[in-house]
Amino acid sequence: MSDAPTGIDPRGPRFTAAVTFVVLAVALLLSDAHPGIAAVVTGAQAVLFAIGAGLGVQKTPTGLFFRSVVRPRLTPPDHLEDPAPPRFAQAVGLVFALVATIGLATGATLLGQVFAGFAIVAAFLNAAFAFCLGCEMYLLGLRLRPART
Repeated sequence: MSDAPTGIDPRGPRFTAAVTFVVLAVALLLSDAHPGIAAVVTGAQAVLFAIGAGLGVQKTPTGLFFRSVVRPRLTPPDHLEDPAPPRFAQAVGLVFALVATIGLATGATLLGQVFAGFAIVAAFLNAAFAFCLGCEMYLLGLRLRPART
């Protein structure tokens, strides 16, 4: 049995959210003039979300970059977080990115823009204020579950 602390550095998901914000902002900026390219960009972000939802945010390319390049240059975190809420948040982001991709790819540009916009807002809140909407949804879901006897 290991005495090593479990959990993830909370700054990692914030870093990933900042990158997500930039990627989706690029997609939104391209969406009117080049919806096909915007669909590819949101599709790429959907792949990143799928990795985060399936394997955990720390296994995404941005998570690996954070762990190997950024984190060694920072002071150790004052606490570690449970990886389950950010993983759930990645799954929520995946749904929004998929709808955005489908909308942009099929000519339903407004639908794609709205769903990309929702994901951008969530990414911004996490990156700028450490407020993870998907994580809060996860925790609310835990509170709403019936208590086990």
